[in-house]
Amino acid sequence: MATVRARKRTAAAAERLINRELSFLDYAGRLLELARDETVPLLERVFFLKVSAEMLDEFFMVRVAGLTGQAAAGVSRRLPDGRTAQQTLADARRSVLDLYGAQASLWSEQLRPALAEEKIVISDVEELEPDERTELDDRFEREIFPVLTPLAVGPGQPFPYISALSVSLGLFVADPETGEERFARVKVPEGLPRFFPIGDGTDRFVTLERVLSHYLPNLFPGMEIRERALFRVTRDVDLEVSDEADDLLEAVEFELRHARFGEVTRLEVSAAMSQGMRERLQQGLRVADELVYPLDGMLDLADLGELSRLDRPDLKNEPWLPVARPPWNTFDSAAEQFTAIRGGDLLVHHPYDSFANSFESYVDRAAADGDVIAIKSTVYRTSDDTPLVPALIDAAERGKQTVCLVEIKARGDERRNIEWSRALEQAGVHIVYGFPGLKIHAKTTLVVRREAGRLHRYVHLGTGNYNAVTARAYEDFGLFTDDEEIAADIADLFNHLTGFGRPAHFRKLLVAPFTLRDRLVEEIRAVAEAAAAGKKARIRIKVNGLTHPQVIDELYAASEVGAKIELLVRGVCSLRPGVPGLSEQIRVRSVLGRFLEHSRLFIFDAADRSVSYMGSADLMPRNLDHRVEVVTPVEDLALQAELASTFEALWRDTTSSFELEASGAWQRVQPKKDERLRSGQQILMRRARRRLSLARSR
Repeated sequence: MATVRARKRTAAAAERLINRELSFLDYAGRLLELARDETVPLLERVFFLKVSAEMLDEFFMVRVAGLTGQAAAGVSRRLPDGRTAQQTLADARRSVLDLYGAQASLWSEQLRPALAEEKIVISDVEELEPDERTELDDRFEREIFPVLTPLAVGPGQPFPYISALSVSLGLFVADPETGEERFARVKVPEGLPRFFPIGDGTDRFVTLERVLSHYLPNLFPGMEIRERALFRVTRDVDLEVSDEADDLLEAVEFELRHARFGEVTRLEVSAAMSQGMRERLQQGLRVADELVYPLDGMLDLADLGELSRLDRPDLKNEPWLPVARPPWNTFDSAAEQFTAIRGGDLLVHHPYDSFANSFESYVDRAAADGDVIAIKSTVYRTSDDTPLVPALIDAAERGKQTVCLVEIKARGDERRNIEWSRALEQAGVHIVYGFPGLKIHAKTTLVVRREAGRLHRYVHLGTGNYNAVTARAYEDFGLFTDDEEIAADIADLFNHLTGFGRPAHFRKLLVAPFTLRDRLVEEIRAVAEAAAAGKKARIRIKVNGLTHPQVIDELYAASEVGAKIELLVRGVCSLRPGVPGLSEQIRVRSVLGRFLEHSRLFIFDAADRSVSYMGSADLMPRNLDHRVEVVTPVEDLALQAELASTFEALWRDTTSSFELEASGAWQRVQPKKDERLRSGQQILMRRARRRLSLARSR
């Protein structure tokens, strides 16, 4: 009887929730669907294939390690959707193998031939003309051979360390005189282009592994190469920083030194590899069978990014140059920008609006302004050409109080953030690293200015990182305000993060892990109450991920009483829409495109009350319960209308959007009969241009 009840609970959970890990893989599949689309420019299709491959890398670097550990330990606790870790790994493996097959066939049967038709040819060494072979001989000796290090396994030569995500040639090499055979590994150098250019470098390439394979006799003179096959290793990259670490910086640096030796979570091997070599690799790497993935064709399709960056504008989208949004295009001084913010909240929408002309100019002017006495900001992910770090250094050198909350646990950017933090500290900026078990994911900057004998506070709140590079490709909103209550909330939050104590309350902001989850639940319930009373009841949410079980249950409850719910979820979504009696009023769409949809918006309509929010948080347990996140109300009616119209433009997209079905499958959204294709991102680009044009004509 107990077994029957357990099965019923598992089935009920699966009916209510989609498995998070499988949803992540579905996202990679949607990217692959765009790579198949022949209406998309060719090099953009290559880019989508590259990103799809990167998503699989991330899946194995981040998600698989935890599941594998649970499975190995025999943990029987089920995931929210009812699956065990073992079941999830088995289902994920089937999905991954399907994705590998689709990626390989797309590259070999469609994209590579299409590139050749456009005079971008990927050749084998044997296909080169005599003069090209002569050039390659010379360049191999000068540019490639000096950086190669063949590593053989034998007496005094242990199995070599294999770095993560590097492509390697596995070899069986024999001495023809003695018959002795050894395993050897040659790493495909990472500092050289994977697609090695021949001639002028614009139309013919040979993959670096093909070049190495051809010249192997130069590395093993007098030896017989009995087998050669490609392989690639993925390792767990998640840092495990103890909640009790006394020195967070020291703890992260220690973990970074050891992370390169993380557990192997995937071994990709050429499908043509012999069983003997596969067993040799598994033995040397201590990899179980279920983590070995045979691949046909090219390993590491993420390197296709080299081709997508070729200077072939005829094979790409028309370039987009962000516009200088009014009134930012009119400011000549710090006083003018602060006067404008006092006149009313200002909204910017990247990459449609220029990041350089808005936020970069804002912090540069604030740093140089003699009336500004303090600047406090957060850094989660940044770039080498970020304006924020130099502005803080400039402000510190001018004697202003400067504080920077640096999240050194930001996955993949740990080393960069440590370097920036040291540069800031040396300049006199007060650096705070946050808490061991709590990432600071909020994106906010506080400026304190002396005006008319009193101190006035200005705040920037964003949905994305202060990163000049991603601001050109990631879609995000930024709000500039001098609202006294919001500024007081931000000041309290900074004091909490730099000092010692817990904020008593927040006046307007929704802040995780303190109030955000509960406040969002309150808003959802208010809409549900309006629906139950037969009044206007609508919820519109735009996030990158939706997996929080409590939030999903609240959305289900609102749907059951008739609330209309529209969800734009770019990536992972565990909510199952359109289920009779559960989520009939819920629709979920995912919009992909030339820009990465990254902003988080929350719009609630309950009877005569309509509220809008924007911020840094996705609807996932890590964001609502284990990170410092900030979501701000947007109270200006014109700005509320802009958020709503942005949502509607993306919701009606029929060029690169997908809809989630009750079964858990994603279907490409198609225009209705006789309806023209509608691109939400193109609409927003036109709006940005028109806004600037109207401002100039006044």
